Amino acid sequence: MSFEHFIYKGVIFPTNAYTEECIHFAENEFQVLDDDIYNVTYPKSGTHWMAEILNLIKYNGDPTICKTVPVFSRSPWYETAEGQTNMKDVTSPRIISSHLPFHIFAKSYFKSNAKIVYTMRNPKDVLVSLFHFAKILCFYKDPENFQEMIEAFLQGKTLYGSWFDHIKGWMQMKDDPKFFLITYEELQQDLRGSVVRICKFLGKELDDAAIDSVVEHSSFRTMKDNKMCNFTLVPQDFCDQTKGSFMRKGISGDWKNHFTVAQNEYFDRIFQEKMKDLNINFFWKES
Repeated sequence: MSFEHFIYKGVIFPTNAYTEECIHFAENEFQVLDDDIYNVTYPKSGTHWMAEILNLIKYNGDPTICKTVPVFSRSPWYETAEGQTNMKDVTSPRIISSHLPFHIFAKSYFKSNAKIVYTMRNPKDVLVSLFHFAKILCFYKDPENFQEMIEAFLQGKTLYGSWFDHIKGWMQMKDDPKFFLITYEELQQDLRGSVVRICKFLGKELDDAAIDSVVEHSSFRTMKDNKMCNFTLVPQDFCDQTKGSFMRKGISGDWKNHFTVAQNEYFDRIFQEKMKDLNINFFWKES
């Protein structure tokens, strides 16, 4: 996967939306507020989905803001130049998105009462999603073939670097009461139950009708038809959706339609080696 980039503390950032100054500010100078809620993911792991869920919970199931304000404005990525500009317009409690790995996350977070919702996804599906995403992002040079994408992913030569390092870094927080871990697969299997769990973590009480509204308006079908979160408002010279859709399938297990048996065995071998010291049962293990 080829794109113009710089490396900050071992992590790859594309130059189209990031600068070293912005990342340094995000790590060292950004002021976390005690009621902030951080939507943290590795790219293509359900970031927009969780942002929509959190915004709907924030507004008690009322979808008005989700239909009128772009998701990247109401839940900005605080490490990007645009996100840092948009931050002034986000109302409290701020819902802030981030793909930053643990070791360069805002230092002020660790002295705050702010909460993190961390969503992870089967890395094979993340890889497939990145493969298709690369085709519509204009600053990418399309991977020549799927095997090239596998190699780039396993070597951490993709957006935000290594998936493995991202997971292992953030799993240091898994027992912290301010940290909520959920998977893309859990959201798909039981969205309503997941929303109830997230509300409990946030200390937010919603009645059944509000919860039903959160579930309805954060469904893949609804979001795909909502121009405020389907990326159609993004300039075509950044994201060309004539080559594909940003919201493509919204399913789990699509990796089975892309990986050969040999590629799957190769990926599993590297996965086991890289994750052998991590004491965690992955929800997608049998999927």
